Amino acid sequence: MELQQRSDTARLILKAAKEALLEVGYAGLSTRAIAEQAAVPLSQIHYHFGSKQNLVLAVLEGENQRLLDRQQEMFGSDAPLWKQWEQACDFLEDDLESGYVRVLHEMIAAGWSDPEIASAVTKQLMAWQDLLASVARRAEQGLGNLGPFTPEEIGALAGAPFIGAEAYLLLGISEEDVPARSALRKVGAIIRTMEELGDAG
Repeated sequence: MELQQRSDTARLILKAAKEALLEVGYAGLSTRAIAEQAAVPLSQIHYHFGSKQNLVLAVLEGENQRLLDRQQEMFGSDAPLWKQWEQACDFLEDDLESGYVRVLHEMIAAGWSDPEIASAVTKQLMAWQDLLASVARRAEQGLGNLGPFTPEEIGALAGAPFIGAEAYLLLGISEEDVPARSALRKVGAIIRTMEELGDAG
């Protein structure tokens, strides 16, 4: 259920859960503390979400859909693909600041030992894969071909570096030790060269 369709109480709980996730992580999350932060009875968490796990997955689903909508709008613009890639790099900084990246990786880690969480997180990650593959299909029409790669493989190659860079950044690894940010930015320069060569015939 989309956040806009939820009750005021459910929205308060989701907001408090996101704040708690950013503060203590999934392992330290307490539904009682969330209820106190949201100023609602503990029973309301169970009424609206059933469990801590479902609550956290609802937080991630809401954030994920919001960012997917943002990305779809950006990729649907008339800007060249290299500019869209640069915008995606800017969005990474926004998503680190907002806490979305932290929530996502908390749930990826939880999914390693919980098949239900793994299934829910996989569904959300596949929405990104589908979006990136569709962008690659449009690029294929403009460039003529993608070399040895399928659109799905290009989608994987576009998405996986962001997930990896996020993990480095969440661990506090410096740009000096692993230049993840600058490497991602330079992919945009490669895309620009390919597009300009394609435009030149």
